[in-house]
Amino acid sequence: MSGEEFVPLSLTPLLIGMFAAVACALPGNFLVLRKQALIGDAISHVVLPGIVVAFLVTGTVSTWPMMIGAAVAAVVAVGLIEAIRRLGRIEPGAAMGVTFTSMFAGGVLLLEQSDTSTVHLDVEHALYGNLESLIWLDAVGWQSLWDPAALAGLPNELIRMGLTLIVVVCFVWLFWRPLKLSTFDEGFARTLGMRTGVLGLALVVIAAIAAVAAFDAVGSIIVIAMFICPPAGARLMTNRLEVQIVWSVIFALMSAILGYFIAGYGPQWLGAENAVSAAGMIATVSGLILALAALFGPCRKRTGAPAV
Repeated sequence: MSGEEFVPLSLTPLLIGMFAAVACALPGNFLVLRKQALIGDAISHVVLPGIVVAFLVTGTVSTWPMMIGAAVAAVVAVGLIEAIRRLGRIEPGAAMGVTFTSMFAGGVLLLEQSDTSTVHLDVEHALYGNLESLIWLDAVGWQSLWDPAALAGLPNELIRMGLTLIVVVCFVWLFWRPLKLSTFDEGFARTLGMRTGVLGLALVVIAAIAAVAAFDAVGSIIVIAMFICPPAGARLMTNRLEVQIVWSVIFALMSAILGYFIAGYGPQWLGAENAVSAAGMIATVSGLILALAALFGPCRKRTGAPAV
């Protein structure tokens, strides 16, 4: 594919997928090590009804209404979980499962009953996103990368995901030591005066920001997969947290790049005419990478916690 084809048609969707994958994988490392990996799944379920309600109220799909709607939905979810746990006297995991699945189903019903024909917001986009459609119409080739007029036409999703990735990286870098200590030894972290509860909440908030920012572009499938698969695969490659972070980023980027190109060209190689969902293929590749790490990773047979 020449630059005249690749830059306008594939460069921005590929970059958005890569940014979303890394933005979800970075906090996912700490969620996996804290045995809270399904929080990423929960977030992707909870944000859907909040985003839909925000669209119904404002009539537009824009960042701040989506963020506010997702935040309100998260607060409602926490209240429902606590109410179900107390009134039903069931364990927290069951209360979480009931709440998250119910809210996601409610969001799907709202989508089906709402007029979203003018925007990319429906059940299909909620699951798979609209990654393939995020093309750079003003680009004509590689020279567009330094053309101010062409750069002004970059998809908003690329800018949003780029800023989100910067926020996530800055959070992990600034709070690296507290995150590391509280993840491996929360009691010791408390003795040092660290507010582990607030830090854990901040980690969930950062994960929620990454999920909401990625939701419109890549859908809930990639969000769930990227929170879990690259960090879990990286955990099987090393006993060092720093190295695990690097491996998770490598796996996330590999999933995004290979998944995007296999989705577009894989069916042609097999004689089919139509491409498949890029989001679905990216998630599939991330699962395959995790499977390979589970089979051949050097730390797949180790026991105990990773070294700090």
